[in-house]
Amino acid sequence: MNLRVLAFFALVLVVAALPFLGVYPIFVMKIMCYALFACAFNLLLGFTGLLSFGHAAFLGSAAYATGHALKVWGLPTELGIVFGVAVAALLGLVFGLLAIRRSGIYFAMITLALAQMVFFFFLQAPFTGGEDGLQGVPRGTLLGIVDLASDLNLYYFVLGIFLLGYLLIWRTVHSPFGQVLKAIRENEPRTLSLGYDVDRFKLLAFVISAALAGLAGSAKTLVFVSATLSDATWQMSGLVILMTLIGGLGTLTGPILGAFIVVLLENKVGDMGAALARWTDVQWFMRLGESVTIVIGLIFVICVLAFRRGIVGEIGHWMQRRRQQA
Repeated sequence: MNLRVLAFFALVLVVAALPFLGVYPIFVMKIMCYALFACAFNLLLGFTGLLSFGHAAFLGSAAYATGHALKVWGLPTELGIVFGVAVAALLGLVFGLLAIRRSGIYFAMITLALAQMVFFFFLQAPFTGGEDGLQGVPRGTLLGIVDLASDLNLYYFVLGIFLLGYLLIWRTVHSPFGQVLKAIRENEPRTLSLGYDVDRFKLLAFVISAALAGLAGSAKTLVFVSATLSDATWQMSGLVILMTLIGGLGTLTGPILGAFIVVLLENKVGDMGAALARWTDVQWFMRLGESVTIVIGLIFVICVLAFRRGIVGEIGHWMQRRRQQA
């Protein structure tokens, strides 16, 4: 356990030093936002066993709420983020009340239908800017002192947001509440027979997951000073499922690795294709940048076939077998 804590702090120090090592801060902040989003989704699917196909609704609603609060109402940055998270949590409560009494594919389809309703609301609502999105959102200042217009200052603020969200998830998973969620995932009828109010636990897990997804959406709005419809599409809900499955379902670090892989592919496939074209003199590789979804889909197929537990899950399983054999 001490080694894990040391490794965690070492990783945090490495991430904190990345801007001084020549890494583009916006790129890393994007990874952190998506990683928090994936971790929030994993709390629901990986530890509770509920597959939501509408989690992008919480990311998008918080993004629009925070952007509107900062740009139109002129709220301080901290209150704008709190407002965005509150909107996402309230929306999660509504979704949860309507969906948790169903399970399996029915639960997934209800969340997808509700998320599509939210998407079309954002498409037509006047305050969202429609297809153009909400642009020019001011970043403001932190506590009225730290200017977040600086990418470096914002970088450490987003890092703090990610760590806060991740530690909250870690504490939730390792609490008695988290043990009940795992029991629901493994055998819901047995958990119900032990006297637990299963629906109440699932609803609370849904709301926590939605609020943390909203926190990721609020941070993303600050990073890109905008909120767009892409944050609320069903494709975004599919992308977060992909991140979680590639990294490792039901693991704490798997969704982070999955988010890193997906964002890296989205941003660097074109560069990798150009490099391969130069090295091999095969010009077809130049077109890889136009086929990002195909590359991501291929990696997903490979992971499903070769790494059923995800990358982190397979590594953990291999290490456990080694310990048992020793």
